[in-house]
Amino acid sequence: MNEWDRRIVAAQGYVELGLHDEARGELSHLPPEVHERPDVMELNVLCHMNDHRWAEALSLAQELCRVEPEEPGGFIHAAFCLHELGRTEQALDLLARGPAALRTKPVYYYNVGCYLARLGQEEKALQLLKQSFEMDGDLRRDARKDPDLLCLRQKLETI
Repeated sequence: MNEWDRRIVAAQGYVELGLHDEARGELSHLPPEVHERPDVMELNVLCHMNDHRWAEALSLAQELCRVEPEEPGGFIHAAFCLHELGRTEQALDLLARGPAALRTKPVYYYNVGCYLARLGQEEKALQLLKQSFEMDGDLRRDARKDPDLLCLRQKLETI
């Protein structure tokens, strides 16, 4: 494993542990051309998102969608950034136009449910949230403290 790959693996581990400053430190040592790799782009997106730098994260996530149009990660991240920027309808549109692989991810159903809940489409949101919980039971725990789902808090207990 070369030094660049070691730094990328270290940065991935730091991101998974929520240590974004350390991840950024590892990524800062990489040459510019390595930052064009999709895995490095995604790590940078996640670091920007952690810092609530939504516009920068969105720009990079959109580039990731362009570079890897069949991969769900860029679309999930870009939609989340759009939502955080108050552009929830655009987030839903992006996900609707995304690759089929999105529909294999529990977070897709969870996020769409959250976005619909924020737009007042509670019944449709509950259906999608239920689907996400069936695919990944840990999302039910996340839903209990998700501010996007405040309006559905009691109903979530019944699904």
